[in-house]
Amino acid sequence: MEEVAKQFVQFYYASFDSNRSSLTALYRDSSMLSFEGQQFLGAPSITEKLVSLPFAKVKHEVTTYDVQPANASNTTLAVLVTGQLLIDDESIPHKFSQLFNLSNENGNWFVQNDIFRLNYA
Repeated sequence: MEEVAKQFVQFYYASFDSNRSSLTALYRDSSMLSFEGQQFLGAPSITEKLVSLPFAKVKHEVTTYDVQPANASNTTLAVLVTGQLLIDDESIPHKFSQLFNLSNENGNWFVQNDIFRLNYA
């Protein structure tokens, strides 16, 4: 469980920072993204949102992540991530939190739910 979360978090943010369109493979048609209060359903819609974000460069720095089984059979994991991100040439990072609900489908993990928020407080 811990190793799955660690590998997922490293892969997700490395992919997001280098090629957001490559994240499509992590989502399914039933996947849902809540991004700053807006909801998107399905891999194409989620990818379209992530690719259309209005910045050229982004760098995520994960501060913490926590993982828990989300069901008794350990086929679903809840992963909560906190960290900072730098956008384009900004020097002051934005704090963020992101919750992933990962599901296992035939030995492959995918993102069933993804909730992202910038932390302004």
